[in-house]
Amino acid sequence: MAAQKRVLLFCGDYAEDYEVMVPFQALQAYGIAVDAVCPGKKAGEICRTAVPQGTGHQTYSESKGHNFTLNATFDEIDVSKYDGLVVPGGRAPEYLAMNESVLDVVSKFSDAGKAIASICHGQLILAAAGLVKGRKCTAYTPVKPVLVAAGGGWVEPETMAACVADGKLITGATYEGHPEFIRLFVKALGGTITGADKKILFLCGDYMEDYEVMVLFQSLQSLGCMVDAVCPNKGAGEKCPTAIHDFEGDQTYSEKPGHDFTLTASFEGLDASSYDALVIPGGCAPEYLALNDKVIALVKEFMANGKPVASICHGQQILSAAGVLKVNVK
Repeated sequence: MAAQKRVLLFCGDYAEDYEVMVPFQALQAYGIAVDAVCPGKKAGEICRTAVPQGTGHQTYSESKGHNFTLNATFDEIDVSKYDGLVVPGGRAPEYLAMNESVLDVVSKFSDAGKAIASICHGQLILAAAGLVKGRKCTAYTPVKPVLVAAGGGWVEPETMAACVADGKLITGATYEGHPEFIRLFVKALGGTITGADKKILFLCGDYMEDYEVMVLFQSLQSLGCMVDAVCPNKGAGEKCPTAIHDFEGDQTYSEKPGHDFTLTASFEGLDASSYDALVIPGGCAPEYLALNDKVIALVKEFMANGKPVASICHGQQILSAAGVLKVNVK
C-alpha cells in the first residue's frame, strides 16, 4: 500500500480479549494506523475485555481479560479519514448493536464502500445496521439466527477458523481464524501481505503472558510463516494455560487466568535446524524454563547458528540463563 492506511476498531466493555488486541497490534505491525474507540469513552480510558473458554459444559464461560487502552475518542470520529473498520466480538456487540451512533458509523463505512471486517459476535452489529442482507457471511454459530433473520447469506463455518469474504465485507467465526481474517482485510484495503516463507518456533510454558504468545503467533501466521509452538514435556495438541498481566493501580502488576493456548508441535525430538527463528514469550513461564537444560541448549543452538531470537518481557530470563546476553568489552 503506497500511502499509509488508517482503520477504526470498535471496542466495548467485555469485547473478546484476542479479538481486540491481535488485529490492533498486527495491523500496526504491517504499517496500518489503527484507532480504537468506544462509545462514551475517550482516548486513554480503558475497556475491560473477556476471555471465553469451554469448560466441558454446554457453552463457554468467561473470565476477565486485559484492560485495553483506547487511543482515540468515539465522539471525534470522522469516517472520511478511515479506510476500513474492524468489529471485534465478545459480549460488547450485544449492547453496541443497540447504540444508534454505532450503527450510524457502521452504515457510513458501508455506504462509502469501505472495507469492514467483523468477527464472532461482532456480526450482531452488522445485522442491526442492515448490512448483511443479501451478503454472504459467517460468525460464531449461535449468531446464525440473527444473521439469517436479517437476510444474510449464512455460510456454515466448517471450523472455528472459518472466514468469508463478500466484496469488502469480511466475516470470521472466531479468533482462531485471525490469520486469514487479517489477510483478507488487508486485501480489501488494497494491500498485500508478503513475506514470509519462513518457519518460526515459539518456546512456550505454563502461565506465559497471554498476549505475548498469541499476538505474535497469529501475526506471523498472517505473514504466511509456518509457526510451531512447543513446551517441554508436552506434545502437539496439548495446552498451556496463560496468564494476563495488568497494571491496575497497585505497586506491581496483577495476574489473571488467560486463554488456554494449544501447542502445535512436540518439544521432544525437535529439530531446531529446520527453523529460521525463535520467539520466547514472557510471563511466569520463563522462571522455570530457564532452569531446563534442554531449553538452554535450544536457545544456544539458535544463537550459535546466527538465527534471529526474539524475546519479550520476562523471556530474557531464559536468554540470561543461556549466557547469550553477555557483551565482550575490550
